[in-house]
Amino acid sequence: MADPVGTQGNGLFDRLMRIDRRIIFVFIGVALIFPLFFDISQKIPVSPEVVMTNDAFNAAPDGGLVLFSFDYDPPSAPELQPMAVAALKVAMRKHMRIVIIGLWPQGPQQANMALASVRADPRFADAKLTYGVDYVNLGFQAGNEAVIQKMGSDIPTTFPRDYAGTPVEQIPIMKGIKNLGNFDFMVNISAGYPGTREWVQFGADRFGLIMVSGSTAVQTTEMFPYVGKQLKGIMGGMRGAAEFEQISGNPGKALKFMVGQSVAHVIVIAFIVIGNVAYFATRKRKAGA
Repeated sequence: MADPVGTQGNGLFDRLMRIDRRIIFVFIGVALIFPLFFDISQKIPVSPEVVMTNDAFNAAPDGGLVLFSFDYDPPSAPELQPMAVAALKVAMRKHMRIVIIGLWPQGPQQANMALASVRADPRFADAKLTYGVDYVNLGFQAGNEAVIQKMGSDIPTTFPRDYAGTPVEQIPIMKGIKNLGNFDFMVNISAGYPGTREWVQFGADRFGLIMVSGSTAVQTTEMFPYVGKQLKGIMGGMRGAAEFEQISGNPGKALKFMVGQSVAHVIVIAFIVIGNVAYFATRKRKAGA
């Protein structure tokens, strides 16, 4: 007589071996999306490079002049936009005067979106920030590293008008800003060329910019040789953004994404375990048949 328990068990393992991959995709999709609708986050270890980034921000003078270069476009925004928002929040909390440029055409647009995210945060609802006085967006300028070199000698000539077309001589924050040497600090958010490497070579090396960087995960390893020297710190990818949000006290989308990633990893591991158990169980049954 056949063993009904064993037959049922083998039938279960057979079904597990035939799980439709779309079911797995649904589980992972729910895990990634679910945390975005709730105010949840997780504590994560902070890497030395992100600690250095936060220390560099803390060392920058309150009320000082900071240059932000937004060198990325929408495809890289999931990694880079959260760190840009967090960096802007830190600069605003220090009452730094913010000058924004972009070496990528879509960079200034990403900057405006980041500024909108800051203004939407209830913690910054009372911040009295006046465009042209507390911050300015000078827009995009073509020329890659040549733009950095020109800024080293004459910023008003390099960016004669802001993003909206207002002449720089009519913008209060730009009064007295002649070249890169006037900035106390610099933040580069970069997805590649032109970006962090060019700012290091033509800005930090040549004009002594004190700078930190946020870059895509794939680019970060290439920037490590500069960390601690020309780069005072670096945030790498989504993980780096989440670490900076945590250490700077500005929890945002990156920390939420990390929750989703962690749950998704657990789900993937669970399905791997289930698949292996089912495989070996069915193989043992076939071997004994």
